[in-house]
Amino acid sequence: MDFAFGPEDEAFRREARAWLTEHLTGQPVRTAGRAWERELGAGGWIGLGWHHARGTYGNRTTTLTGQIVWAEEYARAQAPPRHGHLGENLLAPTLLAHGDDAQCARFLPAVARGEELWCQGYSEPGAGSDLAAVRTTAVRSDGGRTYRISGQKIWTSLAHEADWCFVLARTAVGSQGHRGLSFLLVPMDQPGRIEVRPIRQMSGTADFNEVFFDGAEARAEHLVDGEGNGWRVAMGLLARERGVSTLVQQIGFAAELARVVRLAVENGAAGDPVVRDRLVRQWAELQTMRWNALRTLGTEAGPDAPSVAKLLWGGWHRRLGELAMQVRGEPAALGPGDWHADRPYRLDALQRLFLFSRADTIYGGSDEIQRTIIAERVLGLPKEHRP
Repeated sequence: MDFAFGPEDEAFRREARAWLTEHLTGQPVRTAGRAWERELGAGGWIGLGWHHARGTYGNRTTTLTGQIVWAEEYARAQAPPRHGHLGENLLAPTLLAHGDDAQCARFLPAVARGEELWCQGYSEPGAGSDLAAVRTTAVRSDGGRTYRISGQKIWTSLAHEADWCFVLARTAVGSQGHRGLSFLLVPMDQPGRIEVRPIRQMSGTADFNEVFFDGAEARAEHLVDGEGNGWRVAMGLLARERGVSTLVQQIGFAAELARVVRLAVENGAAGDPVVRDRLVRQWAELQTMRWNALRTLGTEAGPDAPSVAKLLWGGWHRRLGELAMQVRGEPAALGPGDWHADRPYRLDALQRLFLFSRADTIYGGSDEIQRTIIAERVLGLPKEHRP
């Protein structure tokens, strides 16, 4: 199979590189958070992979290889982390597949312009990797026009910044498991009705949050794909965390691995045959993941594909964090600056990599859950006993 880029891809690469160079040079204010999302939106760079069968949304469209080109150039330019990726890469494709025309017209242009940010309301304290155990409920009110939502979500990325949240909730009273779930679009600007509490991590940051919905007041009026079809919509959304998005993730992984390799050469750790072997193994495994992602790009995903991909990259990234600390040696225990009462906890990039990557085999579906899915749905092994 030929994975080479054609003349059109290379022309698109030059355009992308020129735009990024222009908009990232000497623009510290414009490259922060929401401002950067609006900048990308004004340039038409959000939603390159969306199909426009239901209308146009003010953004560019390109081929699969064009999307890879953009991701490579974005990583090469060391552009800021994206704050709108959940809306662009998860919500939008889901609405295009399961939403109606009115929902696409309402929400997709705002995502494409970088004006509305989204978070994902899936995991709960008692239903992390097992989404079928969701207990958040949604009950019809106002003559059936809206839903009143009651419950708690946890590990909700960017909830403190998001304008909207797509929420998996139980709409059928007494339902269990996959049945009776619905996919709702919930506005986050509901003071006194929705409370967001940051979760402080051991890395010192608070990228995740707890979200509490007050059942008497928290409201939603947008239901995707009909009541009771939430499991189908949710699984379709999770399946989209592969393909181009997987390749984008791997580009970031490659940059982190290159940083670790440079440090190993600079401090002499690469002279240790054990360290050198681990560096080569990390590189080889990353190449294997990349070729596998390219091999399956644009194909219909089997039931095992998302679980296999998650197992591969989660373990790989955690091992990279451990390798980074081995390469650093004893200085890995020291922070980049002196302790201060106003900022007592400081980490450098590799220390943050190590601490954050400890969660890679847990969030988004733990390794245990992924292996169970493969065993039951692909290998046909007896189902795990569930009380």
